[in-house]
Amino acid sequence: MANDFPTLDLKLPKINPKYIKIGIVAVVALILLGSSFYQIAPEEVGVILRLGKFVRTTDPGLHLKLPLGIETLDKVPVQRQLKMEFGFSTTEAGITTQYQVTTNAKNEAIMLTGDLNVVVAEWIVQYKIKDAYNYLFKIRDVDSTFRFMNEAVVRKIVGDNSVDEVITIGRSRIALEAKEELQTLCDLYEIGIEVNQLIFQNVDPPDAVKPSFNEVNESQQEKERKVNEAWSEYNQEVPKARGVAAQVIQAAEGYATERVNNAEGDANRFRAIYREYARAPLVTRKRLYLETIAEVLPKINRKIIFDEKQKGILPLLNLGEEVKK
Repeated sequence: MANDFPTLDLKLPKINPKYIKIGIVAVVALILLGSSFYQIAPEEVGVILRLGKFVRTTDPGLHLKLPLGIETLDKVPVQRQLKMEFGFSTTEAGITTQYQVTTNAKNEAIMLTGDLNVVVAEWIVQYKIKDAYNYLFKIRDVDSTFRFMNEAVVRKIVGDNSVDEVITIGRSRIALEAKEELQTLCDLYEIGIEVNQLIFQNVDPPDAVKPSFNEVNESQQEKERKVNEAWSEYNQEVPKARGVAAQVIQAAEGYATERVNNAEGDANRFRAIYREYARAPLVTRKRLYLETIAEVLPKINRKIIFDEKQKGILPLLNLGEEVKK
C-alpha cells in the first residue's frame, strides 16, 4: 500500500564547535564568579574556611573567595542585639506582645530559694557576639551551652538569697550579680559572647500558694506603713518637745538671772541708802518719808489733808458713805 503523505526532509544547521566551547567557558566563568563574590551586611562579619579550616574574617562589604567550595563562608551577626528568654517564649511581638509558657520553659523557671521556698522566675538575657571565631569553633552548639549556663547561674544566685529578696527588695541586685557571674563564665569558656543585660521579667510564687503569699506581703506592707507613720510622728513630736523644753529652760535661766540681778540691785540700793542715813539720819529719814508718800499718794482715789493738831475731825469726814460704797 502506497503512502499518500508527503515526507519531510529536515536538516539542522551545523553549529561551529568553537561557539560551543565559548558558551561552556562562559557558563563556567559565571558559575565561578557567582560562587566567588559575597556580600557582608553592616552588622555582620564573614568567617572564611578553606577546606574546613579557618583562614580569616572579613568586614562588611563586597569580598572575593575561592570558588567551588574550596572556601566556604559563615556570617556572624556581631553587631546585632540578641535575646534569649527563660521561663516563657514570645509568640508574636508587637504593640500587644503575646507569650506562651511551655512545659520545658515552666520547668526551667521553677527554683528553690535560700530559705527553702519555691519561686517561678522568668528572665531575659540580652547579649552580643564579640568574637566570631570563638563563637563558631570553641564550643559545640554554643546556643544550648549558653542557655544551660544561664540557668545554672540564676539558680545558684537565687539559691543564695531569701524569697523576700528574690521577689521584692533584692531583684535588681540579684540580676546584676547573675549578669556579672554569667559574663565571668562566658570568658572562662571562651564562647565569644558579651552579656549586655539580664532582666527578671516576673518572679512570683507558684500559683498554688500565691493567694497566701499575697496576704503575707500585704501584712508586711501594712507593718512597714505603720512603722513609717510612727517614725513620722516621732520625728514631729520629739523635736517639738525638745524645742519646748529648751524654751522653758531658757525662760527659767532668764528669770533666775533677772531675780539675782534685782536682788543684787536692791541690796546695793539698801547699802547706799544706809550709808546716806548714817551720815545724816534726819535728812535721810525725811527723804525716805517723802519718797514713800510720793509713791503711795497717787494710788489713793480720795485724799483728805488736815492739820495734825486738829481735833474732832472724824464726824466731819462722813465715813459711812465711804463704807456703803
